[in-house]
Amino acid sequence: MKTEIIKVANLKCNGCASTIKKELSAIDGVSQTEVDIDNDTIQIAYDTIDRQVIIDRLLQLGYPEATEKNGLLLQLKSYGSCMIGRINNL
Repeated sequence: MKTEIIKVANLKCNGCASTIKKELSAIDGVSQTEVDIDNDTIQIAYDTIDRQVIIDRLLQLGYPEATEKNGLLLQLKSYGSCMIGRINNL
């Protein structure tokens, strides 16, 4: 089992955190996901998958790893994911 902290871009609120946690937890092999909004980080525990699967899913959601270029399209994707997360928390 690996546990690591991934720093991400575009993490703004609990809606973002909710979307990230739901989507990453749905990946087979991920056993735990915690999102820290204040530090723009995700602590994730996983075993049977490659780390790149997680990074790719974050990128699809609009929350790229902080080392990647964060362009306008990714910001728009993150706003969409944020809104979905807020609606799901109602």
